[in-house]
Amino acid sequence: MAITAQMVKELREKTGAGMMDCKKALTETDGNIEQAIDYLREKGVAKAAKKSDRIAAEGLTHVEVDNNVAALLEVNCETDFVTKNDQFKTLLTKLGNHIITNKPSSVEEALQQDMDGEGNSVETYINSVVAKIGEKISLRRFVILTKTDNDSFGSYLHMGGRIGVLTLLEGTTDEQVAKDVAMHVAAANPLHISRDAVSEDEVSREREVLKTQALNEGKPEKIVEKMVEGRLGKFFEDICLLEQNFVKDPDQKVKKYVSDKGATVKSFVRYEVGEGMEKREDNFAEEVRNQINNQ
Repeated sequence: MAITAQMVKELREKTGAGMMDCKKALTETDGNIEQAIDYLREKGVAKAAKKSDRIAAEGLTHVEVDNNVAALLEVNCETDFVTKNDQFKTLLTKLGNHIITNKPSSVEEALQQDMDGEGNSVETYINSVVAKIGEKISLRRFVILTKTDNDSFGSYLHMGGRIGVLTLLEGTTDEQVAKDVAMHVAAANPLHISRDAVSEDEVSREREVLKTQALNEGKPEKIVEKMVEGRLGKFFEDICLLEQNFVKDPDQKVKKYVSDKGATVKSFVRYEVGEGMEKREDNFAEEVRNQINNQ
């Protein structure tokens, strides 16, 4: 029978499973809602959906490289324990390979793409791992970089993947140079490549803040402007990669280290697991009280 949008909507509301999973389940069961629910449960999809309201702010970053294409991704789970699971590590590799092969433009697009050539989506594959591991797992974000044969990728995973960095350097094929820059980015956490990349609005705001600080310190107004420009240099050092002292040789700037190698930094991406996400705060005492009160 024909599978309608209303049927898919009803099944999604009952199971919390993804749209494509629901549509496939209804197709397989000839539109029978109850059988479709069982189908999703058997596939582990409905079980995964029940975990969708949990907080998954742990996880790992992962870098996958294939010739001139590379991807950095972050996959989240609920506990740090799961990141040591071989199934979770396999998931990272498979997702990385899928992303650099199929080049989705967003997480939403990636989740709906065919994972295995048999009509099973990336979302279905992730949910199958959820069913085995027993925790909420989600593909949070990814970035894809491409280069030429004359360029190099650098990747670095800190603390086993708690921080992941991917760099792209033009003008050199020396991957060690690109990796050195990636290690620096992991440690120093710059926001921009160079001064030119900082917006004029951001610079103006910082200039006003520094000016007010100097005046509040009682500095004569005639020398405030000169002081502000000097302090702006420190501001750029804090946020611009090329202006920072190179972590492996603090006596030189990153821009000198790179230029001495005949290279330029084209781009970099740094992911830190869980940044900007709500973290779960377990309160053991409160949990015990709740259990006693519910008895």
